[in-house]
Amino acid sequence: MSMDVFPDFGAVGGADDLRAVIGALLTFVLIVAVLMLIVCAITWALATANGHHTAATKARVGAWTALGAAALAGGGIAWVNWLLDLGSQL
Repeated sequence: MSMDVFPDFGAVGGADDLRAVIGALLTFVLIVAVLMLIVCAITWALATANGHHTAATKARVGAWTALGAAALAGGGIAWVNWLLDLGSQL
């Protein structure tokens, strides 16, 4: 005996608008993360070249944080889809 339990996304009023807003926010997060990665990488390089080790350390942390944010934002949709597929198989 199998029970198919799956969320009914059509039952929520304005679900299409919500998807559009989430897509726009995801795009915004990805753009900001990539821009911050570029800024932090340039700052890291310039600070290291000029001997400013404190600024280089902070820029390195910022670059890794921006890279992590971009990876999480980019992989978020794939992870949610995988979880929904996994949930429908249980």
